[in-house]
Amino acid sequence: MDENKEKSSFMVKVATFIVDRRNLFFLLFAIAAVFSLISSGWVSVEDSLPAYLPETTETKQGLDLMEEEFITYGTAKIMATNINYDVADTIAAKIRMHPDVAMLTFDDTEDHYNNFSALYDITFKYEESDLRALDALDDVKEMLNGYDLYVSTMMGNQTADIIRSEMNTVSVIVAVIVVTVLIFTSQTWAEIPVLILTFGASAIIASGTNFLLGTISFVSDSVTIVLQLALSIDYAVIFCNRYKEEHQNLSVREADIIALSKAIPEIASSSLTTVGGLIAMMFMQYGIGPDMAVCLIKAIAFSLLSVFTFMPGIIMLFGPLMDKTKHRNFIPKISFVGKYAYFTRFIVPPLFVALIVAACIISGKCPYVYGYTKLTTPVKNDIQIASDMIEETFGVENMAAVMVPVDSYETEGSFIKELEAHPEVDKIVGLANTEAMDGYTLTDKLTARQFSELMGVDYELADLLYTAYAINDENYSKLINGSSSYSIPLIDIVIFLHDEIKDGYVSLDKDTEAELDDAYDQMMIAKNQLQGENYSRMLLYLTLPQEGDETFAFIDEIHDIAHKYFEGDILMAGESNSQYDLKKTFARDNAVVSWVSIFAVLVVLLFTFMSVGMPILLILVIQGSIWLNFAYPAIVHSNIFFMSFLIVSSIQMGANIDYAIVISGRFMELKEQMSKRDAIIETMNFAFPTIVTSGSMLALAGLVIGMLTSDPTICGIGQCIARGTLISIVLVMFVLPQILLLGEKIIDASSFKVSVPIKINTESGLIRLDGVVQGNINGHFVGEMHGLLRGNASVLLATGSMNKEEDSPEKMIEDNENVIDADDDASGTPEDGEDEEGQPVTEENTGTSEEVSVETVKKDGDEAEDE
Repeated sequence: MDENKEKSSFMVKVATFIVDRRNLFFLLFAIAAVFSLISSGWVSVEDSLPAYLPETTETKQGLDLMEEEFITYGTAKIMATNINYDVADTIAAKIRMHPDVAMLTFDDTEDHYNNFSALYDITFKYEESDLRALDALDDVKEMLNGYDLYVSTMMGNQTADIIRSEMNTVSVIVAVIVVTVLIFTSQTWAEIPVLILTFGASAIIASGTNFLLGTISFVSDSVTIVLQLALSIDYAVIFCNRYKEEHQNLSVREADIIALSKAIPEIASSSLTTVGGLIAMMFMQYGIGPDMAVCLIKAIAFSLLSVFTFMPGIIMLFGPLMDKTKHRNFIPKISFVGKYAYFTRFIVPPLFVALIVAACIISGKCPYVYGYTKLTTPVKNDIQIASDMIEETFGVENMAAVMVPVDSYETEGSFIKELEAHPEVDKIVGLANTEAMDGYTLTDKLTARQFSELMGVDYELADLLYTAYAINDENYSKLINGSSSYSIPLIDIVIFLHDEIKDGYVSLDKDTEAELDDAYDQMMIAKNQLQGENYSRMLLYLTLPQEGDETFAFIDEIHDIAHKYFEGDILMAGESNSQYDLKKTFARDNAVVSWVSIFAVLVVLLFTFMSVGMPILLILVIQGSIWLNFAYPAIVHSNIFFMSFLIVSSIQMGANIDYAIVISGRFMELKEQMSKRDAIIETMNFAFPTIVTSGSMLALAGLVIGMLTSDPTICGIGQCIARGTLISIVLVMFVLPQILLLGEKIIDASSFKVSVPIKINTESGLIRLDGVVQGNINGHFVGEMHGLLRGNASVLLATGSMNKEEDSPEKMIEDNENVIDADDDASGTPEDGEDEEGQPVTEENTGTSEEVSVETVKKDGDEAEDE
């Protein structure tokens, strides 16, 4: 007890310092908010999902290798509709004339002209990350102004800009929802700005400090602020409610201090379950999980800091106004829920167990997908609309990059021919099969005479050029055997000739030199994209869908074929390969996230309730809601993005468990003071405002994200959060109470709280009894009593004291007249183990004693109540 008093005293001192130094905290938060508004522009956002693959995955290694070895030029697909072929061909000629266009692919095949629509594959002269490539694309679109155009490109941050714009809209709508919910759940109008200012400060600072994390994912950048609001608004509501409770008997300052001293440990404890669920995401191999976990944990930390240090000062400012703007409570009592729970306590739990067993089995068959092709969103952005139109007209393109160690062009050509023989391969682009000029491929070997005829140069010049190439290549056998049969790959001799002209060793007429320069530019673009210092790259266009067992099996077959021709590491990258790697990581991440989230929350609950049974029952309810959440897609055959499950299951376990804690904690407290029926009724009336406030915010926030976001990842997270939160609310309102009523004895039996000593007291004569007693008093009596007894008593004292009184005439008269009443105000209620005067109760003043736990006394009382 002394230890508790010391802790209470310390928290009061801390709270007093915060309240009285509120101007200091106002200044600090103002500085932090201004800085965060500026620093929010420093945040670097990564838009690519494959970028967060583990370093050990093939796709990640392949992407890193491509960045090191090859140049990726800016490309775009432009589809012009409602035109005939002649017009389409004219447009192609215009595009080719643009100075920044390096290559244009267009012909009369169905791959490029179909259903009065033309598709132009454009490659620009600049790298994909070069802003000049984007400017060139804008020029081409402007040049084609007047035609019905659909443009698809990977250049720029168009997707990120669209998502950011959508989430700004979502944030505004969610803010309106939050204000609306607060209006209906508040008790004073002035508390609404208190809550909004508190959250607004934490949201601005959390968002502005993201630059400290380096680069964050577009998912974290988009949904963190909305989820922060939904997950942490409870903290401000709890503190505000605690203040209003204390303010009934205390002034604004004193109520603020006492409320804060009580709210700090209460809110900190509540936040641990949410943080525990988020920590599970940090164990994911897929990098977006840890990225989002860190962002959300940081956001929750700033929310706590804002509630503990900023909100007390705001309450001091708005306290008088809160007193003047009280209004009636809009949230009704729900006593019927508690009565229903008590009536169905033997029916609902067995049905729930059967339901979640079925949900567990069905959720295991949830149709997870690892890419976007099988997902749909309620809204689509312009980029998605353009891509869908192109795919609808010309089909879906599934490209994969295969990187093999540099070898001879002949080996590469043999590898390409074997792959082209497979029906799963539509076409392959590699140096060994890319057409260059007049039917020759880039790697075809030409003699000096063939080269002179192809390029229109003198044979003598070509022969000298070949001799110089042989000397430069240290191929002296050519000089001995003669040059007539000596052949060089076309791409190599063109590049060599261009360098010789540039260095001034060779001169050509202007027309020939211009033709050579054009060929050189085309070949260098191909070489930069397809041949690196140590690896060669080939682009495979597959006839298979981007994901599926058949596609993944063929990826393995490609590796087997490649190893027949090349020694060393064979790497692949592309949508199919990325999704294959994601599928492999999901199997591990799924198990880790589920068990870590359960374990983290279990540890918090164990120390919260000091019982083994309670955490198991609460986790069973929330885990049941997770199984039900993801059984739904399996039942309706709706694909779900794998990452939605990993993220939402962690958030649902960590956040929704709070609803169960509110109910179970209140019930365990009230059942010691009243019957279990009344306790559960009072508990549901007490918990409903908190659950409806927090739950409705989280569910509506998720719903708005799911309805107004075009990105499938973010959309899926929103939809699953909304559905999961609603399921959790239903279970904690209409299933958890019955489980608590039925499992209350298990909870008590599995408690590892330190038992409070209870004395068996035996006295006779005139006895004063004060407290909750059980035993024989000229019969058997259970209940709370305050008064004098004449007779014999052998009772257990759950609380209070039992003392033998002197047999004075006055007391005898009072006893005979049966007007002995307890006077709580005069005598007070002694604490456990103390008599009325505050002295410890010992065997000397109570008679013989025996230690029995409070739980045993309560257990016997509830058995009598059930009877």
